[in-house]
Amino acid sequence: MPPFSNFSDDPSDSLELHHLPQLNHRHLVSSASTNSELIADVQHGTLNAAQMHLLTAETQSAGRGQHGRSWQSPRGNVYLSLYHPVHLPISGLLSLIIGVELAKMPIIQILNEQLRAQGLTPIGVKWANDLGFYQPPSDSVSNEPKLAAQTLPFHKLAGILIEPVTQTGKLVGVVMGVGLNVQATPNLTAKTCEGMSYQAISLQDIYERLKPETDIVSLPSLKILYQQMSKALLAAMTRFEHLGLEKPTGQSYNLDSFLKQFESMDALAGLRLHVTQEHNGKTDSITGYACGLDTHGCLQLRQDSGKISALFTGRIDVIDKA
Repeated sequence: MPPFSNFSDDPSDSLELHHLPQLNHRHLVSSASTNSELIADVQHGTLNAAQMHLLTAETQSAGRGQHGRSWQSPRGNVYLSLYHPVHLPISGLLSLIIGVELAKMPIIQILNEQLRAQGLTPIGVKWANDLGFYQPPSDSVSNEPKLAAQTLPFHKLAGILIEPVTQTGKLVGVVMGVGLNVQATPNLTAKTCEGMSYQAISLQDIYERLKPETDIVSLPSLKILYQQMSKALLAAMTRFEHLGLEKPTGQSYNLDSFLKQFESMDALAGLRLHVTQEHNGKTDSITGYACGLDTHGCLQLRQDSGKISALFTGRIDVIDKA
């Protein structure tokens, strides 16, 4: 496999993007939260809601993740938010489509080729908002038998945060935020609400794990990643809009194509899950095997009884079978 010809470690390389002028790119040394800042600027009329806007930052002081979690934002990673005008309701399918388009980026495809060649779990799309993988512990083959089933941590490479944008109560667009760990690995703790079930991992970590077998020269520059990720978000939005146009016709070509592609990248495929859900102040739990998505983007869980449940939300723990 030939090395990437466009990898760069040049710190003087300008982070301003000129390849997609319609994105109105603005780069900051630091932002409280690229999503929050972009939403506020559109809502207050500072930015034209009828145009696309891209905001990137070298670090965030108050980065946000799903369900009110904080997003640790050390320098050396990508923090990117794209505002896109929309004219149709936003569904959970959008974040999954974004995950698929991001997983098709050249650097992830090359790393996955090497991970598979070495018998390691590739980077995949984890329902509903993450990129990464579940890797069984290296000491899983031990002289001492397991006494009970254990929970496997998710090695999180990237997170996706989708937020609608309104003006005077009317939906005008959506902000698609992505945090990608490139050179720095955030320290996830109980304070981040992810410490028990997540471990952060970066492209650099994966690259170091693969050396010296891999012939990748170095990681892409942040500018190249901004370019590739912004194109991935545009492709995802176009794909999502095609699904919206297709639905009233009764056709399902685009949806079927997406579901098939997601199946090949599904980080939960075939794993045994313990899912915890909150309903009206009560906590319910359900256990079963992940078996893909339904047509609405819900996670399908096959329980031991054979019943298949469609889950719209919930905390996922992967069970490492004893």
